[in-house]
Amino acid sequence: MAEVELKPCFLAPRRVQPEYPLFVYLPGMDGTGQLLRSQTAGLETGFDVRCLAIPRQDLTSWEVLTSNVLDLIHAELEKSSQRIVYLCGESFGGCLAMKVAIQAPHLFKRLILINPASAFQLRPWLDWMSQLIYLVPECLYDVGALGLLPFLASLPRISPNIRQELLKTMRSVPPETVIWRLSLLRKFDVSDEQLRALTQATLLIAGASDRLLPSVSEVTRLSDIIPNSKAIILPQSGHACLLEEDVNLYNILQANSFLESPAQVMTKMTFRDKVKSDRL
Repeated sequence: MAEVELKPCFLAPRRVQPEYPLFVYLPGMDGTGQLLRSQTAGLETGFDVRCLAIPRQDLTSWEVLTSNVLDLIHAELEKSSQRIVYLCGESFGGCLAMKVAIQAPHLFKRLILINPASAFQLRPWLDWMSQLIYLVPECLYDVGALGLLPFLASLPRISPNIRQELLKTMRSVPPETVIWRLSLLRKFDVSDEQLRALTQATLLIAGASDRLLPSVSEVTRLSDIIPNSKAIILPQSGHACLLEEDVNLYNILQANSFLESPAQVMTKMTFRDKVKSDRL
C-alpha cells in the first residue's frame, strides 16, 4: 500500500499467470483498484490480471496518467513481449483507457469500456454541481458520499458487505482529489477521428439503470464511431455494475466471443518457448 501512495502502480492478484493474456483494468474515480476483487476470480480463468492503483493525493493531468499507465504496461511486456493485452476501463478509467489506447493502439488486442465517464458532459447538472463541490465543508463530505451511493450503484443488486466496501472506498479519497478528477472529466476530450483510428475489437458495456451517467446513450454514440465495436446493454445494472452479484465480466466476454481461444494462447506459448530454445 505504501507504494500506491507514492506513484501509480499495478496491483496483481495472488495468482500471477504470465502464460495467459494480460488483462489491464483501469478503475473509476476512486482510483484504488480494490473494487475489482469481486471479478478477479472469474477473470483469472483466462487472464493474468493487473489493476491500476492511483495514489489518493495524485493530482496529475490526463497526459501524465496516460504515460504512467503505458510505462507500467511496457514493464509487464518486458517480462513477456509476445503477450496479448486486453485494456479495460470503467467510468473514469474508461476515459483513461481511451487516452491510453489512442496513444499506443498497437499494444492492445482488445478494448473494453464499461459505463465510460466520457458521458459526463452529457449531464449538464452534474457538470454544474461538480464545480461547486469545493464549497462543501469537509465535515459533510462523508454524508455526501452516502447520499451519492444510490446514484452510483444499483444497491439491491449488491451484497451488503460490498456496499460497505464501496462506501469505505469512496470516503477514502480526499475531497481535493475528487475535485481534481471531476475537473479532468469536465476537460476530457477525444476527437471522433482519434476514436475511428481504434481498429481493435472493442466491447462497450452500459448499465441501463445507470442513474449517474447516460451510459446507454454514450456507448451507443461510441459504437457508431469506433469501427470494430459492439455495444452491450445490461438491462438491470447501475453505474458500478461490476460490483453486482449477477454480473460476471468474464462470462460477458465469453458470451460475446471476446476471448482468445485456448488453441490461440497455446500456439503463442509454444512459439515463445521455441524462440527461447533456439536462442539457447
